[in-house]
Amino acid sequence: MAEDYSQRDFFTNNAIMPGDLQSYRSAQPIGGVVTTNLDKVLNLARANSIWPALFGLACCAIEMMATSAPRFDIARFGSEVFRASPRQADLMIVAGRVSAKMAPAVRQIWEQMPEPKWVIAMGACASCGGVFNNYAIVQGVDMIIPVDVYVAGCPPTPEALIEGVRILQDRITAGEPQPQDPKEYMPEVVRDPNFGRHA
Repeated sequence: MAEDYSQRDFFTNNAIMPGDLQSYRSAQPIGGVVTTNLDKVLNLARANSIWPALFGLACCAIEMMATSAPRFDIARFGSEVFRASPRQADLMIVAGRVSAKMAPAVRQIWEQMPEPKWVIAMGACASCGGVFNNYAIVQGVDMIIPVDVYVAGCPPTPEALIEGVRILQDRITAGEPQPQDPKEYMPEVVRDPNFGRHA
């Protein structure tokens, strides 16, 4: 005579003996609920859906464009949507040198981006002025806006930019605080049209 076991283990599909049912129920977690901090879930979602602003200033922009091409495919990291509007982007990749004339526009675009927002300084020119040590080039975009990740190179390779995005994703997931806005600790430089560089 075949025994009919109507109760089965959900995970292993093994039959549960009628006598063992009560002890089995007391040993199982109730409802299969996963608990975590809401901030961790939000940070994980933010880290894996970064939308960069379409913002290229110089030769580094060619390498930035290459990251979205099939060979490097930045879409693997959730960053395939380059947005033309700053109001739809949460990452600004400053790709290239920032001139003193362009600096107010960079600041305005950054201010138009919704919170939370992040910045990657791509290349030597965006990080520290590069080879352009003169009055016309801002010596580091961190004099205008807060920078989260610096990507070295002249120009950096697409792999280096993808590594910068990965580092940023790790920081977002970990919930690391964002850098301080330069307007808070050196407002006279941010307001100065020469950005602290006087001839």
